[in-house]
Amino acid sequence: MPAPRTVLLTGAAGGLGTLMRELLPDYGYQLRLLDLLPIEGEPDAIVADLADKAAVREAVRGVDAVVHLAGISLEAPFEKILKANIEGTYHLYEAAREEGVGRIVFASSNHAVGFTSSPRADDPLIPVETPHRPDTFYGLSKAFGEDLAQFYWDKHGLETVSVRIGSCFPEPTSVRMLSVWMSPADGARLFHAALTAEHVGHSVVHGSSANTRLWWDLTTARALGYDPQDDSEPYAAKLIAEQGEPDPADPAHTHLGGHFVTDPPIWPY
Repeated sequence: MPAPRTVLLTGAAGGLGTLMRELLPDYGYQLRLLDLLPIEGEPDAIVADLADKAAVREAVRGVDAVVHLAGISLEAPFEKILKANIEGTYHLYEAAREEGVGRIVFASSNHAVGFTSSPRADDPLIPVETPHRPDTFYGLSKAFGEDLAQFYWDKHGLETVSVRIGSCFPEPTSVRMLSVWMSPADGARLFHAALTAEHVGHSVVHGSSANTRLWWDLTTARALGYDPQDDSEPYAAKLIAEQGEPDPADPAHTHLGGHFVTDPPIWPY
């Protein structure tokens, strides 16, 4: 499809949102920013809660597409996850449907399938068809988001690319992250591909760089036109020297969701 001109970026004040609001304009996008919190240096950003249906509908009015990054990104009590990630995502989809927005790029997560066993050295890469096995209420909300996206495609013809993001940081910070890291530049490449590929329906893709230690299959992401340029391997020696080789009995290495399966980090707010 032609590149969307105006894109609503939700969660624009967050870590990933900050990276993408710096990188996506290089692809020609005019970003409309939305977050629960004000964004320093962005006086035109929309400050709104996804619980506010009227504000969400106003935010999507007139945009060509949405990159949906907003929500709680760690574990939290179910009531908080329900409001921010489940009901909030539903409100966004309803607003997009009502306003005729044709495509959403949804920030899903490896935690939607977190209890999936990570591959050993000679195992095949994890396919996107692996069944949902969420490791937390947070992961459960991402599984819901993928299913919601499928429903809105089947019922209303609203297209979505659900990107199961591993870890998108300037550089990997753990030995485990060497297998699921996505550089910010590759993240922008993938979101651009997801925004512009033809006839995506509802597509689920894995979001990472072309890592030497890759755990999951990037075939569906590449089918969108994604061409990852980065690899976590240059960081491997330093991280292994600091943290040691992976322990094969450690759940952080035996499950795709890492330590979320046993000791998830808790949302601080």
